[in-house]
Amino acid sequence: MADPIPSNAPVLVIGLGRFGAATAGQLQRQDREVLAVDTDPQLVQKWAERVTHAVQLDARNIDALRQIGAQEFAVAVVAVGTSIEASVLVTANLVDLKIPQIWAKAMSATHGRILKRIGAHHVIYPEAEAGERTAHLLNGRMLDFISFDDEFVMAKMYPPKPIRGLSLRDSGIRTKYKITIVGVKAPGSEFTYATPDTVISNHDLIIVAGTTDEVEKFSALR
Repeated sequence: MADPIPSNAPVLVIGLGRFGAATAGQLQRQDREVLAVDTDPQLVQKWAERVTHAVQLDARNIDALRQIGAQEFAVAVVAVGTSIEASVLVTANLVDLKIPQIWAKAMSATHGRILKRIGAHHVIYPEAEAGERTAHLLNGRMLDFISFDDEFVMAKMYPPKPIRGLSLRDSGIRTKYKITIVGVKAPGSEFTYATPDTVISNHDLIIVAGTTDEVEKFSALR
């Protein structure tokens, strides 16, 4: 069995468009070592002082990747923009370099299937996921929304009126609404874990967990 990848392992990010730049920037803020790669010299120059290292090269060339030591990385992100061909070639190169964990951006379901077949370990659909998230937020009560593969979701929202002023025990929330409140944030305070004795006030924010349908129904209560 392969050794687990350390949570602070350096990351190779290929492509400095909006998605790649956002990924590299967040990793750097988390104090992760980042090697960012792009063919555009202006993007490389822009990010040279924002990440650990930034290099201009064409990652479709496996020899160029070897020259920068790409094979030494345990984690790589393929954030190549609009070219499916380039995305596939870069991912294939990383597979050939035996990088243990490859995350690849896909622009469609077909693109994602190709990336999976050639060896990407994780496929991300940023545009589709952003659109789905936006659709869930449009009802006005939800402030944030995270969906998981098995139709299980977590959402941040304002509490519906039927549970305000009651403890979670007295509200019978799991029985009535088939959801669980896992966290509560009072104004001026941090989020805390919810307990059966937690009383939800008009001004609280709550974190709700459950199936997509049940969370949607709960958020729509008036």
